[in-house]
Amino acid sequence: ADMVLIKQVGMHPVVVHGGGPQIGAMLERLAIKSDFVDGLRITDQATVEIVEMVLAGSINKAVVAAINQAGGSAVGLSGKDAGLIKARRLTRTSVDPDSQIEKVLDLGFVGEPAHVDVAILKTLAENRVIPVVAPIGWDAGGNTYNINADTVAGALAGALNASRLLMLTDVSGVLDKSGTLMPDLTVAQCHNLQEDGTISGGMIPKVETCIDAVNQGVEGAVIIDGRVPHGVLLELFTEHGSGTLI
Repeated sequence: ADMVLIKQVGMHPVVVHGGGPQIGAMLERLAIKSDFVDGLRITDQATVEIVEMVLAGSINKAVVAAINQAGGSAVGLSGKDAGLIKARRLTRTSVDPDSQIEKVLDLGFVGEPAHVDVAILKTLAENRVIPVVAPIGWDAGGNTYNINADTVAGALAGALNASRLLMLTDVSGVLDKSGTLMPDLTVAQCHNLQEDGTISGGMIPKVETCIDAVNQGVEGAVIIDGRVPHGVLLELFTEHGSGTLI
């Protein structure tokens, strides 16, 4: 309903969704085991087929249906549609604690955006349609890649020169050491807070995605609590907002 409203007042929302828990549940049902490295699912050929089925299939269409039911006009896409997201394989390095030897970890079909072509998103937005994007990419060899949804959202925001990137999560925003919400941060302050350990754990990749988006020309990136009713509207239409603006 919030996406429908902001579309009606002349903004152009693009929705990017994830689906980790649903992917996990489907892999469990099919008795396919998956391992994680730094929060990223190691994705072999069998797993990436399930990932695509869940993300570009059931979840994507559920979000599209919900927006349409609320009176909007939404269309579901994945990064494969109209060449939206060309991906490259993501590599991670780890250091063996005993030998201190660095080794490269093969995450399989886990990718990151290499090139983004937002022409299809602009065409849809100009035609009163809300695009809903599943974070799947492809490469020139026709391989399918699972990409972190936050990363995709940041890359699309940068490529669209968006005025705002809104990251919906399950905390109220970036908290200081006493647990108090910090409503505004600069990129430099974010780096300092990472160095002193205030920004840690799962918040690090979210903040880094926000910083990347701002560096690419997005006016501001906001981390907000997606569980708060109408949190997006509070952020966009009230003076104090509802999360942390970077």
